[in-house]
Amino acid sequence: MPKILVVEDNRDYQELLQNFLESAHYAVETADDGDRALWRIGTEPFDLILLDLMLPGMDGFDVCREIRKKCDTPVIMLTALDSETCQMQGYELQIDDYITKPVSMALLLQKVAAVLRRTMPSTAVSTPDILRCGDIALDLKAHQVRAADEPVAFTLREFEILRELMLAPGTVVTRKDLIEKLWGYDFYGDTRIIDTHMKNIRHKLGASDCIETVRGIGYKLGN
Repeated sequence: MPKILVVEDNRDYQELLQNFLESAHYAVETADDGDRALWRIGTEPFDLILLDLMLPGMDGFDVCREIRKKCDTPVIMLTALDSETCQMQGYELQIDDYITKPVSMALLLQKVAAVLRRTMPSTAVSTPDILRCGDIALDLKAHQVRAADEPVAFTLREFEILRELMLAPGTVVTRKDLIEKLWGYDFYGDTRIIDTHMKNIRHKLGASDCIETVRGIGYKLGN
């Protein structure tokens, strides 16, 4: 099982990443700042490091410089800083990828798997094809949903919404997050379109429905 170090000082986002990656069958350790990250890297091996730039104390660039003095572990910078200058500086420090937030969890999973495929034996990397929650099974490759082992016909958008929830089990996914990830920043419609799709999703899942409404915020998958 590949082992990933998540270096992120925002505890909510750190927990989101940890839950998501663990649900995708990765072993995950976390660090809140650069000093803690470097200590962990010096005491145990990792197959990949997800590194934020805006950290307390030394920033992500300084952390990356120190990492490269110690090892050649792959580094993906995951940050809200999207300037070309920051990206170029990252690649000059021999990072493997630069991803700007917000990012779809499904896309992040693919990028993590792509980096690991380049740096690890092929038998060591396993990207899950099927996400599960209770009686719900979502097949990412076949683009199919099953509830209580019965196929359920989902539209593309319904499938994408359910996928985002299943990639962040137990975590609230806001309407705004779904709009930005699935429709894009240029969407000017009513965010209640999410509620309409969700109503259809829950109806189709029937007794297998384990989606919880977080009033005024969004949705999450329960147990």
